[in-house]
Amino acid sequence: MAEKKDTKSFILRIDSATMESLEKWAADEFRSVNGQLQWIIADALRRSGREKKKKGEIDV
Repeated sequence: MAEKKDTKSFILRIDSATMESLEKWAADEFRSVNGQLQWIIADALRRSGREKKKKGEIDV
């Protein structure tokens, strides 16, 4: 059985040129636009060191 994730929804306003670029990027990586945005945000959080540690994860 799949794990249930706690998610929150929100509205994002974005200009049409940025949306078109995002749609193309998502399609190139076989993701939905929502999935692509989640990946971009998670990657940015990891790179900045701001991602919360997952249960059982230790600092290296």
